[in-house]
Amino acid sequence: MEIVYTQTSLLEKITALRKKSLQIGFVPTMGALHKGHVQLLKSARSENDIVICSIFINPVQFNNTADLERYPRNPEEDIALANSYCDILFMPSVEEIYPNPPKEQYHFGLLESTMEGYYRQGHFNGVAIIVKRLFDIIQPDIAYFGKKDFQQLAIIKKLVQDYNLKITIQAIDTVREEDGLAMSSRNKLLSPHARSVAPFVWKTLLKAQILKKEKNPSQISEWIQEQFKNHQEFKLEYAQLVNAETLEEVTEYNQAESIVACIAVWLDNVRLIDNITIV
Repeated sequence: MEIVYTQTSLLEKITALRKKSLQIGFVPTMGALHKGHVQLLKSARSENDIVICSIFINPVQFNNTADLERYPRNPEEDIALANSYCDILFMPSVEEIYPNPPKEQYHFGLLESTMEGYYRQGHFNGVAIIVKRLFDIIQPDIAYFGKKDFQQLAIIKKLVQDYNLKITIQAIDTVREEDGLAMSSRNKLLSPHARSVAPFVWKTLLKAQILKKEKNPSQISEWIQEQFKNHQEFKLEYAQLVNAETLEEVTEYNQAESIVACIAVWLDNVRLIDNITIV
């Protein structure tokens, strides 16, 4: 595995690879790699000639400075983990990616204004800025994203569509701990006690999925909210059942072919998100 720190060096290597007609798979990350990232990398490794992974904590997608400062960083561990799956690891500095303050403005309609977008103003514009820049540099054939960040996945697909990018977006199932907690870099910030109660999020979603037999989407959403009112250690930010394609909130099953329950909670001053397919 080669570690590259500059766009110039990366472009030189990609140009050489393209001359050999090699297929490139790309896994963008913000580091603090875990088994969920490993699954993305394994998928990329099995489907491509070359795997490129990026590690870049993107400051412009954080609307909370404290969240950016607290974001876990362990580059040595990340390098060791990526080494087993990657051909090239791109680890640019902030100055390398943003020599000047970024001014791009992306618009995704409802996709960016609901749920995460509502509570994290500007977040998805920041995501789109870095992903588009990385796509332009690397021009991968396939890019890999996890389904845990369901709304982000929808945004990325729309970005590719809007700009007619010749990139296939491969969605990979959420990887979970043995107790069901969705793997996330932020899990490392949880205290031992908070970590022990965190699986309540997934357990609640599993029960909500079963309730589809007796409740409509609106009632399921209300039921989820009630569960967290009774669990004071959590602060529920939102729980919505949405059209899997448009992210429009639904109240009846006939409003969408596929419906996903999405949730965001605060626990121990750490923000956790998760989702489950209802139908």
